[in-house]
Amino acid sequence: MTTVRIAAAAAHFGRDLEFDLARVGQLIKDARAAGAGLLVLPDAALGGYLADLRHPDPEALPPALKPDDPLLLQVARLAAEMVVCVGYCEDGGDERYNAAVCVSGDGVLGRHRKVHLPAGEVAAYAPGDRFDAFDTPVGRVGMLIDYDKTFPESARSLALDGAEVLACLSAWPTSITNRAPRMAQDRQAKLFDLYDQARAAENQVVLASSNQTGAMGGMRFLGQAKVVGPGGDILARTWSKAGLAVAELDIAAEIDRARRVLRHLGERRPAAYREGPS
Repeated sequence: MTTVRIAAAAAHFGRDLEFDLARVGQLIKDARAAGAGLLVLPDAALGGYLADLRHPDPEALPPALKPDDPLLLQVARLAAEMVVCVGYCEDGGDERYNAAVCVSGDGVLGRHRKVHLPAGEVAAYAPGDRFDAFDTPVGRVGMLIDYDKTFPESARSLALDGAEVLACLSAWPTSITNRAPRMAQDRQAKLFDLYDQARAAENQVVLASSNQTGAMGGMRFLGQAKVVGPGGDILARTWSKAGLAVAELDIAAEIDRARRVLRHLGERRPAAYREGPS
């Protein structure tokens, strides 16, 4: 059996790229001290998220980085022997993307551009158009960003591409339209956990969910980083506080155990499903 420790981070990031890189470096150091082979950092860890999700100010958007920006190369150097997933705003030339990159000291292992954009994000970003898994030293990984995990098809596409671990990077806030007096009662807090557990269980894969903490503009972020097993059980979590959720498991063995009797991917009946309007 080959075990690996997976760490998912809950932390705050803003517009100061120098500060963000220093925080990324510290989280990598903390994850390494905990023995982690994979660290999943939040969405928009380099440059911060939007300050207003309903009406984003075009003059106050996160700094856009080219896919080969030196800052991303620095994250890869800091990662060294570890596998690290980190979110940023990608400069795609004529378009900007809410993006994530997975790196190690050997370079880039995989990339993802957020496909599903909530209403406010369409003013700031263009959507991505695909979900691709990729091989890493800790197993085959697929990435989702924020709203992507609301759609079962996103995680299912990655699982069908052989993903054993879903790295879900988020800057997920409390409810904007119906705030609760306590975060534990917040509708978005409940959905955040529900989606994490459902996506892991329905695909029988491991899921590492990171998120931002603190506040930006009028938004307050949930935290709630966690590692979920292929049966939907939460193996480690940070609750609403900043920190690392770290769990050790044999990924292949846990997936095999979950699929021993019921194999969800192999028992699908695609011909019976409606695709619906595009």
